[in-house]
Amino acid sequence: MSTAIRPSACPGLLRIVQALDGGICRIKLNGGSITADQADAVAQAAQQFAGGVIEATNRANLQIRGIGSHSAALIDSLLAAGLGPRSAAGDDVRNLMLSPAAGIDRQMRVDTRALAAQILDTLQSHPRFSELSAKFAVQLDGGEALAMLEHPHDLWLSAFEHDGEVLLAFGFAGCPTDRAVGAVSLENGHALVVAVLTLFLDLARPEQTRMRHLLEELPMRAFLERLRERVPVKSVMGWQRASAADDLHIGVHPQHTDNRVYVGAVPPLGRLDPVMLRGAAQLARQFGDGSLRFTPWQSLLLPNVKPCDAAQVLRSLQHLNLLTQPLEPLARLIACTGSDGCGKGLADTKQDARLLAPLLPPGVSAHLCGCPRSCAAAHCAPVTLLAVSPGHYDLYFRDALLPGFGALRASNLTIEAAATLLDARSRSSLDA
Repeated sequence: MSTAIRPSACPGLLRIVQALDGGICRIKLNGGSITADQADAVAQAAQQFAGGVIEATNRANLQIRGIGSHSAALIDSLLAAGLGPRSAAGDDVRNLMLSPAAGIDRQMRVDTRALAAQILDTLQSHPRFSELSAKFAVQLDGGEALAMLEHPHDLWLSAFEHDGEVLLAFGFAGCPTDRAVGAVSLENGHALVVAVLTLFLDLARPEQTRMRHLLEELPMRAFLERLRERVPVKSVMGWQRASAADDLHIGVHPQHTDNRVYVGAVPPLGRLDPVMLRGAAQLARQFGDGSLRFTPWQSLLLPNVKPCDAAQVLRSLQHLNLLTQPLEPLARLIACTGSDGCGKGLADTKQDARLLAPLLPPGVSAHLCGCPRSCAAAHCAPVTLLAVSPGHYDLYFRDALLPGFGALRASNLTIEAAATLLDARSRSSLDA
């Protein structure tokens, strides 16, 4: 494999980026899926060549933190496990997000995995696509009930039925819950992705690295007119994807066949250690199909479990210190790396999240953010605590009419003071 890697602030498998706690290696998983043997390889690499910290990311990937002087050996071990790209340039462009339940979801309109494999193959083998930003991202949604619909993507595609035919609605610089700008047949799904990405590269200036940058200057209608010259686009009148169900990434849920379920569990604050990952891999071998799927909720799924084995799998995951109940406070908290590992973090968000957890009102979900970059959450959480100094945060409530984190409710709060305000707000909502 060529080792020509372009400069970027984003970590990859081949590009270790330094942080306060050592190097970071990001392992991009095709469709969020990893075999049990590959999971063991990640656990071994984290234990042998790093500090033993493994993170589940909000794009259904994995990161190893705390890498020291043996980064080359770590990379080689992951490549040997089949976790790398086809070429060095191909690593950055493998940004295709699927539902964690692709192919097994009871609500799916289409199994997206074959089309996803075709898209990923093209992204890595088409030399021109290596020009895309390492942040340029595509989402392919098959209509599943378990789908992250709040993460903005440069291009999104979402399956729906129209007059007995399954089509792919699509849009740019947003989410599938936005109004679609057009649709294509399933057969033209791959051609659409190729056409959109090629057209973007044709039209965008070097500084316009994301679709939203281009569309700030070029009218949407003009982009669509050029797109129609390359791929047959159907008109859709105001189609929008319905919101997905909550909490389907945790606990036991039926698959599209009656004799199988998947089991979801959340590593506290998105972090696993080698024991956790190896244990989950062994459960996948023993009770599932030998694979794990990671999710944009920083959790993992064991697919294709027999219903009679689900309770035992849950107990085993709990023994590994994974969270399996949606009401557990730590399962409803997101926290970035914070000042313990990131030079930009203004507070130890992981530790503060653990302080907040027992004080968190029932049903409230919150995001603790060490700086305005919001690395741990690509979407706007219902509640955001933005660090301003060690142990102190500004408190925001999500507001659809406001950009960023939403409406500022209070400033410079301790964790205890923030919990008091959240409790008061929760009580007033119940009283209403």
